[in-house]
Amino acid sequence: MIELEARDRAILRLLQKDAAITNAELAERVNLSPSACLRRVSLLQQRGLVLGTVLLLDEQAIGLSGTAFVSVTLDQQGRQSLDTFEAAVAEHAEILECYLLAGTADYLLRVVYSDTADFERIHRNVVTRLPGVVRVQSTLALRTVKKTTALPL
Repeated sequence: MIELEARDRAILRLLQKDAAITNAELAERVNLSPSACLRRVSLLQQRGLVLGTVLLLDEQAIGLSGTAFVSVTLDQQGRQSLDTFEAAVAEHAEILECYLLAGTADYLLRVVYSDTADFERIHRNVVTRLPGVVRVQSTLALRTVKKTTALPL
């Protein structure tokens, strides 16, 4: 774990909320000169705290109104089986997240879809055809109550 000063935490909190904030505004909000602020941001990036900068899209606005959480159980749990499954998951844009689990299921996937027919297509033609899958259980989200990409600092 990398130790952070209070000002660095403030910079990272602000950048997590809005990575498009100008350096001048960021500097003003954390009470630094623009050059000092830019140096700190560069150092934070060099230290590996910033993985990248992305533009987040509104799923509803682009027609992906549904979210499903899909539990997947594999026939084997050996390293080769897990690697093969994970490589296959990486090829499907509909699968936004994939977590290896300790518990009843082996993986939890977060899948987005446009409507029930689209989810059926994903279930039938993508998830159940992933290598090693023997059991799939899906839970459909009715409404998003909280969603953030900001980590607590």
